[in-house]
Amino acid sequence: FNDRDTRPDFRLSREALRVLLDLLRSDQQHGWGSTIETLVFIFWLACGTSYRVVSRAFDMPRSTVHRIVHQVAEEVVAIRHQVIRFPNTPEDLEAVCRGFAGLARHRAFLKAAGAIDGCHVRIKPPSDPDGQCYRNRKLFPSIILQAVCDHQGRFIDTYVGWPGSVHDARVLRYSPLYRRSMYPSPGHFILADGCLQHPLPLITPYKRPVRGVGAQRFNLHHSRARSIIERAFGMMKTRFRSIFLKALEVHHTFVPHVITACAILHNICLEVGDIMAPEDEHEEDD
Repeated sequence: FNDRDTRPDFRLSREALRVLLDLLRSDQQHGWGSTIETLVFIFWLACGTSYRVVSRAFDMPRSTVHRIVHQVAEEVVAIRHQVIRFPNTPEDLEAVCRGFAGLARHRAFLKAAGAIDGCHVRIKPPSDPDGQCYRNRKLFPSIILQAVCDHQGRFIDTYVGWPGSVHDARVLRYSPLYRRSMYPSPGHFILADGCLQHPLPLITPYKRPVRGVGAQRFNLHHSRARSIIERAFGMMKTRFRSIFLKALEVHHTFVPHVITACAILHNICLEVGDIMAPEDEHEEDD
């Protein structure tokens, strides 16, 4: 409500906040009003998961903050398909493919339509025996986010919710992207590092040990192009580092909503030029 930069407190620029409010288009006449409630949710994402801190900042009861956070999270997730979507037109797809060829620095990648990878988001696991299912290979509890991005690091597909102990290939096999073969169109492929292919056209690097100069060159170009998905994860984690760089202390069933909301906000920020360079992390995801 003044002219100061909103990024220090909300991690989003004023323009990104305006776009988000326009997308939500709430005509809410009760409660605290849609603008305040949206800011409460964004502030909660920006500062971490303490409802007490947010309640003091906005001078409202902690129970109200809890209700607002869950309500607005659902509203943000509801606009997912307006923000996280595949290229709409052949021209958009062609622009994505040209972008990947530019990243790879080789025309052989002119049919690359995306890059796919997964990352683990730390959580506070359930206290029942099922909590062990969330412990991943690095022995910390997590939930898996699988995402596909375009050449600019904008997410065009996300799938989140599997426990950290599940292998990436299994997550992919059960994802709508794989089961429905919705993307990409025939003749195009997605850059990946796994082994699953049919029916999804994935192009993966040669496995180690790499033999021959041709295979080494292919892996180099492949890595240049595919690194954009790691950069996309890095930008999102940097923007919402309070969410991604420590265990999320919310119920594990609410975690997918939080992660999806962060991916949506990441895309909105890229659209308005609010870019946050990824910081080097002490611990990288496999």
